[in-house]
Amino acid sequence: MPAGTCPGLGRYAKTVAIMADTRIAHIELDEATIIWRNADIEQERRIAIFDLIEENSFTPLRAFGAGHHGPYHLRLSVEDGRLVMMVADDAGLHLETVILGLGRFRRPIRDYFAICESYYQAIRRASAQEIETIDMARRGVHNDAATMLLERLEGKIATDFVTARRLFTLICVLHIKG
Repeated sequence: MPAGTCPGLGRYAKTVAIMADTRIAHIELDEATIIWRNADIEQERRIAIFDLIEENSFTPLRAFGAGHHGPYHLRLSVEDGRLVMMVADDAGLHLETVILGLGRFRRPIRDYFAICESYYQAIRRASAQEIETIDMARRGVHNDAATMLLERLEGKIATDFVTARRLFTLICVLHIKG
């Protein structure tokens, strides 16, 4: 879906798309959720946030339907085993909160961390072919998890695959317990 469009708007979609700025302009992670992270994970977090802010497509459907056409501020946290996505407008006014159960993400998060650890070790001592093989596996897990996230957000937040990939990276960072 092109940035600024929202499903279900029909012939008005192009007009709203011109006026809308349906993207994340600011993202915050609940630092209280994150107890520990190493330099590699911190770098992943910084890159994911930078890339996400530079280019994303994000339309919280309830807020959009109520006339809030972005840009948005997003705060991610984990509470009681659920992902909490607090959406605010550019001025910081709370618009909506989307809560997703994380049970289905436990395995992809665990697999992603295991592959990332292998990848970070491989970068330091493995051949280019070994690094490429591990990186392909990492991308595969990441892509599958992004697809799952898109499915879980359906009807709540309209986004694209690239944005879902970056959000999954940040969801993983929130699960680091040391």
